[in-house]
Amino acid sequence: MEQILIKAAQLILSLSILVVLHEFGHFAFARLFKTRVEKFYLFFDPWFSLFKIKKGETEYGVGWLPLGGYVKISGMIDESMDKEAMKLPPKPYEFRAKKAYQRLLIMLGGVMMNFLFAFIIYTGVLYAWGVQYLPTENATYGIWVHEPGQEIGLQNGDKILSVDHHYIDNFRKIMPTVILDKAKTIQVLRNGEKVDIPITDNDLAKLIKSKGVIDPRMPFAVKVGKIIKDTPAAQSSLEKGDVFEGVDGQNFQFYDQLISYLKSHKEQQVTLQVERDGEAKHIPVTVSDDGTIGFYPEFLDKATDYLHFETIRYNFWESIPAGVERGVTTISDYLKQFKLIFSPKTKAYESLGGFISIGNIFPGAWDWFQFWNMTAFLSIILAVMNLLPIPALDGGHVTFLLYEIVTGRKPGDKFLEYAQIGGMIILLTLVLYANANDIIKLFH
Repeated sequence: MEQILIKAAQLILSLSILVVLHEFGHFAFARLFKTRVEKFYLFFDPWFSLFKIKKGETEYGVGWLPLGGYVKISGMIDESMDKEAMKLPPKPYEFRAKKAYQRLLIMLGGVMMNFLFAFIIYTGVLYAWGVQYLPTENATYGIWVHEPGQEIGLQNGDKILSVDHHYIDNFRKIMPTVILDKAKTIQVLRNGEKVDIPITDNDLAKLIKSKGVIDPRMPFAVKVGKIIKDTPAAQSSLEKGDVFEGVDGQNFQFYDQLISYLKSHKEQQVTLQVERDGEAKHIPVTVSDDGTIGFYPEFLDKATDYLHFETIRYNFWESIPAGVERGVTTISDYLKQFKLIFSPKTKAYESLGGFISIGNIFPGAWDWFQFWNMTAFLSIILAVMNLLPIPALDGGHVTFLLYEIVTGRKPGDKFLEYAQIGGMIILLTLVLYANANDIIKLFH
């Protein structure tokens, strides 16, 4: 429960920051072109608001429905659907009275702010923490392959050589590269021989849905970390800090061999051999029906010492271009992910998630490094999604404005009204579908 609350708090704080900045982008350009802004709200406020205060022409407030936020700009057809005001002649301070390029900049202000904020965050993260990564060649014992990886032909102990014959320096970028670039092959070293693993569209569909595919293979030098409540481990005499020696009299060379052994003994009793304060203990425990006993592993120094991580440090001036480059790369990768959603062969649309999925990208413990990285990523998502040419999104308004600039003809208010209603229906459908996917996943 504590982890859920921490994830929720991070999600709410992150989205609140991003929504306020996004709407401030619209607000700033509106004020620059002397356009009246009637409301500036964090969250939506149907029927009532939690807080509001009026300063000058603008009412600032916090709504009760945490699904985003908005600025209400005079003379504009938006989610407020204020049709009566649109029947009156346009006034000089209204959105519809401004030049097309001014209206375009007002609508792009939120997206521009989100992209800029992402670049600033990445710059700050690189300056404060630098980049730590595991070079692929430093995965000394090869890979530990989870079930989705086994299904596509990878094996424990394989050493990744390349993806489509291109070397990937960062171990953690191997599977994202396979998925986002729709790789056709993975080259591995297996028992001293080079092997080509073909990747089909069905394989990509499996990888997209998976939570984990490969990890660096770890020696069997592990102790018990946190014990999960209401699990076989919690019901046994196992304690945090116990060092594993074996199971049922068997010793293992690698940690994944312990995992495989437990999965092969589902709902059976096994005897764990552990060392506690220099004393050997034999602890009986019944493996759950999913092949686990319920603990988080902590690897001993002798297991992690061989994983030689590299750290790149940046001074202030170096961090700026590096932050921009990282932002551009993230945008490119996200566009590739978005493209996969429309590929029926990969069935990426089945992995589309809502608020639960977004919340789960945050760690269960508060970590500012992870928080700012995730916030930058969400800022990019918010910007890209708002650029979609769907009425009710910024991209829909931008599309109509570009049409006006190119043709010299402004779409009629009635058309814009119907388009806004249609866009809102599309968005509501997408939100319902994404969150329904989350609920279905909970039951699986």
